[in-house]
Parts: sequence; C-alpha cells; structure tokens
Amino acid sequence: MIAFTLPELMVAIAIFSLVVTGVLFAHLYGLSMFHVTAKTLNATDDTRKVISKMAQEIRMCRTAAVGNVKAGAVEVLLDGEAQRGDALVIRPSTNSSKFIAYFVNSSDQTLRRVTSTSGSAVILAEFVTNSMAFSACDYSGKVLTNTQNNRVIHINFEIYQPRSQRQVADYYKLETSVTRRVLE
Repeated sequence: MIAFTLPELMVAIAIFSLVVTGVLFAHLYGLSMFHVTAKTLNATDDTRKVISKMAQEIRMCRTAAVGNVKAGAVEVLLDGEAQRGDALVIRPSTNSSKFIAYFVNSSDQTLRRVTSTSGSAVILAEFVTNSMAFSACDYSGKVLTNTQNNRVIHINFEIYQPRSQRQVADYYKLETSVTRRVLE
C-alpha cells in the first residue's frame, strides 16, 4: 500500500490544479480564436458568393453599362464620359425593360442589388468604403470613354469591417475583371 504524506499530497494537488487551469485557459483561448477566424471566413465567403454571382450575370448578359445613382435612379454614363461609377446595369436580354443593377449606396455604405422584377434593393455587403466600384476598361485595363462592345467590366470593392468584441478592425480589397461571352 502506498501512502502519501500531507506535503506530498498538497504538492500533487497544486500541480494538478495548475495543469487543469492551463488546459482550461488554452481551451477558452482556442474558442475565442475560432470565433475571430469564423467571422473573417464568413465575410470572405459571403463576398466571394456575391462577386461570383455578379460575374456570372455579366458573362451571360446582352449588355452591361456603368453608371451612377442620382435621385434614386441609375443613370448610365454616355459616350465621352469616363466609364467609371458607383452602379452597374446588366441587361440579360434585348428586352430593355428587364435589368439587374448593382450599386453602392454611399449614404449607408452598402452594396445593393435590384432587379426589374423585384423592384426592391437587397443589401449584399456592408461597410463598402469606395464609391467608384465599377468601371468599363479595354483589354489593357485603361478606363474607356465610350460604350464599345468588347469592354471589360472591372469591379473593385474596398470593405471595412469595424472592430467588434476581441477583434481588431479589418480591411478587405476585392478586385476582379469580367467580360461578356456574347459579343455582338
């Protein structure tokens, strides 16, 4: 039979308590890091889905035009103006009454999508800090001043994720260029 003296028992309990406390704090730290990482990954995944859907709609559309939102309506830029703005109008067919519009609402810093069938804008992303998110470029990336047929739509979102509990503020910049597959 093994017998412990009182000092040996007290040392064993103290060491065991330190080990349990260390494991508990390591577990809590791991959980907090999981929440920080999950929030960042969810923001990235949501934005990737938005850009993927937008790119698919641009590739399959009949026409795509850059414009600006004025007085609650999207005004497409005319020839002679630099084709850079806060809105993108996609027409999936030759029917001019059907459209999909993406625009940055600078008053509340949101990216929104509206279609001719729904009529109400849906918020796709928040904290978009740049207002000139869309541009029409040529093959080399130079911003166009006309509505030529084979232009490339360049999309640039700068998103600021504000500080939340135990997480520092973060900044994302997402850029892509897409062209239509159906050229006239």
